[in-house]
Amino acid sequence: MNVVFSILIGALLTQISTLCTSAYLHRGLAHKAVSFNGSIVFFLRLFLWLTTGVRAREWAAVHRKHHAFTDTDNDPHSPAQIGWLRVQFTNFWLYKRAANDPRTVERWGKDLAPDRFDKLLFDKGWLGLLTTAGILCGCLGLWLGLLAFGFHVVSYVMLSGAVNAVGHTFGSRPSDNSATNLHWLAAVTSGEGYHNNHHDAPTSAQFGRRWFDLDAAWWLIKVTEKLGISDVRKVGSQK
Repeated sequence: MNVVFSILIGALLTQISTLCTSAYLHRGLAHKAVSFNGSIVFFLRLFLWLTTGVRAREWAAVHRKHHAFTDTDNDPHSPAQIGWLRVQFTNFWLYKRAANDPRTVERWGKDLAPDRFDKLLFDKGWLGLLTTAGILCGCLGLWLGLLAFGFHVVSYVMLSGAVNAVGHTFGSRPSDNSATNLHWLAAVTSGEGYHNNHHDAPTSAQFGRRWFDLDAAWWLIKVTEKLGISDVRKVGSQK
């Protein structure tokens, strides 16, 4: 039972991390479809630092480059170029290769200059991950904590890879682009599985377009909008 509980904790961390990634890093930072106020932005940055170690401006820059060169030789992670299995299982390294190229961040993330929190804390992704691993080990014990942490890290990386790999290979294409829509992928990635919709309207804060679409990040955005802590800038088919 303790093992199952640890895996559930890891899975919960992954789902919340994916939700924050989709709402903040993707729809907010990369595409400017929604803006969050300062207090919630700090919380989102802190949580993602603890659970992903991602540098926000690098994530946004790599993603913007993906949109600029979708499924061409310059796409950082195109299954059309190198096969979906390779993207699925090596997406982390493909991302790091693009993020570590200073030209990528200079060109595609020039509006996202690091602030004092980045310099003091958030650029040290390894420290955030070590902190989370330490908290989990302190709460669950060494081995169960490492199990929860390991399950979270692997599942987060695999889900991110699936959006880039599966989401450009399998599924429906209602709009004329190379990305696809998959309900099951959207269910486990906070709406990222509606990738064809997203490539059709990159600056829309809403990925799912029907009432039954499983777009959890959009639901979160709507709640924060109602609470007055976010501002939705674009919804629908605007490019």
